[in-house]
This record gives sequence, structure tokens and C-alpha cells, in this order.
Amino acid sequence: MSRPLRQGLLFLGALAFWEFLVRLHLWPDYLLPSPLQVGRTLADGLASGELPLAIGVSLRRTLLGFGLTALAGIAFGITIARHPRLDDTIGSLMLGMQTLPSICWFPLAILWFGLSEFSILFIVGMGTFFSVVNSTVAGVKNVPPLYLRAGLNMGAHGYVLLWEVVLPAALPSILSGLKQGWSFAWRSLMAAELLFVNLGLGHLLSVGRELNDMSQVLAVVLVILIIGIAVEMGVFAPLERHLRVRWGLQKSLSSVAETAPARS
Repeated sequence: MSRPLRQGLLFLGALAFWEFLVRLHLWPDYLLPSPLQVGRTLADGLASGELPLAIGVSLRRTLLGFGLTALAGIAFGITIARHPRLDDTIGSLMLGMQTLPSICWFPLAILWFGLSEFSILFIVGMGTFFSVVNSTVAGVKNVPPLYLRAGLNMGAHGYVLLWEVVLPAALPSILSGLKQGWSFAWRSLMAAELLFVNLGLGHLLSVGRELNDMSQVLAVVLVILIIGIAVEMGVFAPLERHLRVRWGLQKSLSSVAETAPARS
């Protein structure tokens, strides 16, 4: 059974279980709407343009906050990893800061920047920065010494050694940090939009709660899940697969196709 078929069967099974719970009438319809009701709400939101607008606003905020802080986190992580004194002091602080929930930055953002767009971007950035820094530090520090000696013997020094040897060797760890940072940024954005009344998917969740419209709440939750899965399968999974092929941990599809007739 192929992977898409297994995933499709799992999705259908979840829908069937959902419909089964609805038919048990354990909760009123307004607390647990049927999949059909949620589907109609989702279709109405798409037709009215309200849902696409909210998706666009939320994605723009996430991409902007995640992109800027991810670049800063990689640069800062490399700096910490290459300077032992910074690693002994600031490095331990970065590890502690990663355990701080992103929503804890919300009061500071309000006091510093007010109820503004920059407050949301700040919260998203704080959800990304520390995970990217720590993964970059770990990746740079765990580069095998053999790679460094080989690069030095071949005449690579300074920034050439960093760009040609250290960063490629640390790239799997950095990618893992970016993947984790994206998930933190996405969750931080939803929390910020729930608290800060503005356009976005979090705002639609808040409106559904205030109107006691569980169909809208579940429809927006499904959209949030679909976007998260789409980013994972469309961006990070191909990048991870490419790295595994590049490092010889997995064969590419073309090499498998070439060797398949030989084995037969």
C-alpha cells in the first residue's frame, strides 16, 4: 500500500469517527457540528473571500517574522559556536530562553510596541529565534574534526572554511532548527492573533468563539492544520530528502530506477 493511500485512509477514518461521535448525540449540535456543517462553513468562507484574506495575512506575518529572525538566528548561532567565551555565557542563556513560551513575550510586545503589527511580528520572531540559534550552535560544534583538518590541508581558511566546510556539514542540524522554528512561529502567530484583534486566522477563531459558532472554529482549525501539513510536506520534507541523498543516507529516485532493472 502506497504512502498517499495510507494517508488518505487515515483521513477518511478520522472523518468517519467524527461523524460517529456526532451521531451519538453526546453533545449538542452547536458544540460538535458534523463534518458536513464544517465543510459548508469552510466553503462559505472561501466563497466570501474572508478565509483567503485571513490566510494571506497570517502567512505574510509568519513568513516575514520567521524569515528575518531565522537569518539572524543562523548568523548569531555561528558566532556563538565559533567563540568559546560566548558559548559559555550567551549559549547557556539561549538554551534557557528556548523553554520560554512565546506567548510570554506578548505583554512585553504590547508595552514596547503597542497594539501594532510589529507586536505580532515580534512575538513570531521570538518563537523562531532561539530554536534556530541553538540548532545552529549544535550543528557547528558537532562538525567532525576530520572535515576541518581536511579543509585546512586543502587551503581553506577563515570565511572560506566556514562557507565550504562548516556550513555544509552543519546544514542538517540547521534545517532541523528551521523546521522547529517554523512550527513555533506558526503557533506563536495563532496565539498572538487570538489576543490581538486584527485580520488573520487567529482573529477568525476568536470571532467564532465570541459568536458561539463552533463550525467556524473547527473550519479555521482545519485550515491551520492543512497549512502546517502543506509546509511540512511541500518545503521541509523535500529539503530533508535532498540532504539525505546528498549525504548518501538515501538513494535518489533516479538511482533507484537505474539499479532496479539490474537487480531484476
